[in-house]
Amino acid sequence: MSSLNLTIWLLLLVFCFFAFPACRSHSVSSEIVVAGSTSIQPFADEWAELFMSKNNKVNINVQGGGSSAGIMAVKEGSANIGMSSRELKEDERDLKEIIIAYDGLAIIVHPANPVNSLAIDQVQSIFAGEITSWKMLNGLDQNITVVVREEGSGTRGAFQEMVMGPRRISKKAIVEDSNGVVREIVSRDENSIGFISLGLVNDQVKPVALDGVKPTEEAIVHNNYRLRRPFLFLSRQEPQGLAKEFIDFVLSAEIQSRLPQEGLIPAQKITGDRRF
Repeated sequence: MSSLNLTIWLLLLVFCFFAFPACRSHSVSSEIVVAGSTSIQPFADEWAELFMSKNNKVNINVQGGGSSAGIMAVKEGSANIGMSSRELKEDERDLKEIIIAYDGLAIIVHPANPVNSLAIDQVQSIFAGEITSWKMLNGLDQNITVVVREEGSGTRGAFQEMVMGPRRISKKAIVEDSNGVVREIVSRDENSIGFISLGLVNDQVKPVALDGVKPTEEAIVHNNYRLRRPFLFLSRQEPQGLAKEFIDFVLSAEIQSRLPQEGLIPAQKITGDRRF
C-alpha cells in the first residue's frame, strides 16, 4: 500500500470513529444526566451502576449539587432527571414528579453523647442557637457544636420546614455541603449535633429519638416519626426513552426490595402507586 493510500485509509478510519459511533465496538449509544440532591446521590450512583451493568451501551451520569440545583437543571434542560429530597415549592410544580422512596430525617449526635432523646422544641432551640450547652439537656457540661447543610439543600429545606418552621437556624452553625460531611464531623466531635438522611446513618453516629419516637422504618411508615420526606425524581415532561427506562428500573421490585436494607422506605409502601 502506498503512503498516500495509507494516509487516506487512516483519515477515513478516524472520520468513521468520530462521526459514526457504530464504528466503535464499545460505543455508548445513549446517555442521560441525573442531577440534584446529595441525599439521593449515593443511592442513585448505586442504581445507575446496576442499570449500566445490565445495559452496557448506556451511560447514566449522576451528579450532585443539591435539590434546588437539580430542580433548576431539569428546568433548564441540562439534566434529564432531577433529584429532590424535599417537597416542591409552588413555582416548581410545573415539573413531573415521581416518588422513588421515602426517607426519615435523622437528628444525629456522637455515640458517646449520653442524650438519647430530644423534644421537637428542644431541637428548634438548639439549632436556633438558644440552647448552647448539653448540660441544659441533662447532658455533659459542654458547649454544643451545631452542624447544618447549606442553603438550597433539600435536607436543609426539609429540616427548616418540618422542624424549624418560621424560626431561623443560627448563623453560628457550621455549614457543610453534603450529608456525608455532616456525618463525618459529628462522628469526630462528641459535642456536636446535626441532621442527615436516615438512609445514611451508620454506627459512626447516633440518631436520637424525637419526642420519644426513634426513627425506624415502622415509625416512618405509620407516620409516628414526624420527620418523613419523599425522595423525588423530576422531569420536565412525561419521562420517555432512557430516562423512563431508568426510572422504571428504580421503581422495580429489584430495587425497591433493596431499599429497607439501605435505610429507605419503598415508595409503594406509603403511596400505593408510582405517581406517573
